[in-house]
Amino acid sequence: MPNDPFTDLPAAAAYPAVGAMLRALHSDVRRVLGDRLLGFYVTGSLAMGAFDEAGDIDFLAVTTEALPDETVQALTEMHHRLGVLDPRWGVELEGAYIPARALRRHDPAHGVFPHIERGERLRVQEHGQEWDVMRHVAREYGIVVEGPSLRSLIGPVSPEALRRTVYTLLDVWWPGFLADPSKLKSRGYRSYVVLTGCRMLYTLQHGDVATKPDATRWAKRELPDRWTPLIDWATAARLDARSGDMEYLDETSVFIRYVLERGRQARAKPDAARDK
Repeated sequence: MPNDPFTDLPAAAAYPAVGAMLRALHSDVRRVLGDRLLGFYVTGSLAMGAFDEAGDIDFLAVTTEALPDETVQALTEMHHRLGVLDPRWGVELEGAYIPARALRRHDPAHGVFPHIERGERLRVQEHGQEWDVMRHVAREYGIVVEGPSLRSLIGPVSPEALRRTVYTLLDVWWPGFLADPSKLKSRGYRSYVVLTGCRMLYTLQHGDVATKPDATRWAKRELPDRWTPLIDWATAARLDARSGDMEYLDETSVFIRYVLERGRQARAKPDAARDK
């Protein structure tokens, strides 16, 4: 392994502070976990080559066993300290501390472990079937900082498993936007919903996971032309998320209904017909 495994990350060159944060995170994780750390990996847009200034820093720490409470508390304090030391990127960390036995495939009996989302505190929470997307991205694109290959730790995630993840999100997550449209008032979150909708439709069609740029290019090519202005707006709004405007608020709700309907149609198709 090279002395600095982050030198192979294009984003570390384009965003030196991101590389510095990853180095600090890796060093602190090794210090806190000690022999319990089996492997440390960079995932998400950083690994897929689609990172930009609006992205988060996705990581995965694989542990030899479930972590005791005192270690989880030490990790919580570590993340708080990183957020204070670097208010720009220290709060953009998103990742999980997963025992190896829970990583290989979804198992409800071993689905509770520490996880942190950008801007939030580390929490011990249940991870359901939706984590098959994370497993797929980590297995196919994850960058090894230390430890064994992720392909040796994670079993293949089938196209149908990825589609089931999307169906779960459409059943559980998306109807809430229609029941409570106030959730969409944030420009940044509205943008996130539109771009995520493009990614979910891509997965339903192809049984694979696309980056935001690839999914939006596909959506503008394959979806009806009426959605192109919304997708273009969401792409731009992602980089200017704090503006308080209400642009495309109603159109976003219409798009949510469209994605839900496309999901219903896809679920009704045999796999062979869907993949044509």
